Amino acid sequence: MAIQDAVKHTAQRALLLICSAVAVMGLASCGGGVNIGGGNSGSSSGGTSTKIAQVHHVVIVVLENLNYDDVVGSPSAPYINTLMSKGGLATQYYANLHPSIGNYFIMTTGLPFSVDDSFSGVVTIDNVVRQLDAAALPWKVYAQSLPQQGYLGSDVYPYLRRHNPISYFQEVQPPSTENMNIVDFSRFQADLSAGSLPAYSFVVPDAVHNAHDCPDGGSNCDVATKVAAADTWLSNNIAPLLANSEFQQSGLFILTTDESRDSFENGGGKVATVLVGTGVKAGYQGTNSYDHRSLLDLSMKALGLTNIPNEADLANEMTEFYQ
Repeated sequence: MAIQDAVKHTAQRALLLICSAVAVMGLASCGGGVNIGGGNSGSSSGGTSTKIAQVHHVVIVVLENLNYDDVVGSPSAPYINTLMSKGGLATQYYANLHPSIGNYFIMTTGLPFSVDDSFSGVVTIDNVVRQLDAAALPWKVYAQSLPQQGYLGSDVYPYLRRHNPISYFQEVQPPSTENMNIVDFSRFQADLSAGSLPAYSFVVPDAVHNAHDCPDGGSNCDVATKVAAADTWLSNNIAPLLANSEFQQSGLFILTTDESRDSFENGGGKVATVLVGTGVKAGYQGTNSYDHRSLLDLSMKALGLTNIPNEADLANEMTEFYQ
């Protein structure tokens, strides 16, 4: 069995590298029926789903390197588990691969443009920013510990660029000024209070608040300590969002995890993903299989967008969470 698993993992990695190379050359998409990272192939409903509630605001937060059971039911994550009673929990949601960066690209482009965490190039394929721009919908990246507004450079700890996929997109590279939509997370609460939260917000907690590292910046702590720090950060910063009357009327909050800590099941292992917002059934536990393409599909359709990059709409659609 160990040999079979190793062969399967090697084949998955080879497929991902092929998909990335094909995408870079702009020849075709590896979407469709291809099982990216071992996830489900799903089916497409075509266009904007009539079941997914349309909202004015989508906010996405991604945690790092956690198994499903590190979060769901954990005493270290009381706030996150409270969110599950307010919204929906995807009990069969899988990251697509390892390491981190490919998953972040799938969430925002539908393809693992690179599977190298040290990647420093430019993402040229279709992506969420391109579609938001085409629809004249405002967007921002709120990145904690960002060195300066519009920063497109490499890591400045505890900010890690590989957790900020939009910073690689062709649309934000000079001479474009769209990189100025990448701001420090300190702007999030100000925009929320001023009623100027954009249609699409990709929130990037830094490495000591997303469970990547220990709260002191080191690695000499257990998983429960990392989870507790991330949970406290979410409680302090996301609770005001969910209490905001405008967001309650027309908003969708998505919390997910980039990849599991130590599992290769379906490519990247089972991870915790929670939805809270307009039309989402409270306390619902979804049983269908999903991956990060499903998240991209949901985040765009909730905003009324119909052109989903690189056939991510062929993944299972997350309609079961809606009334």
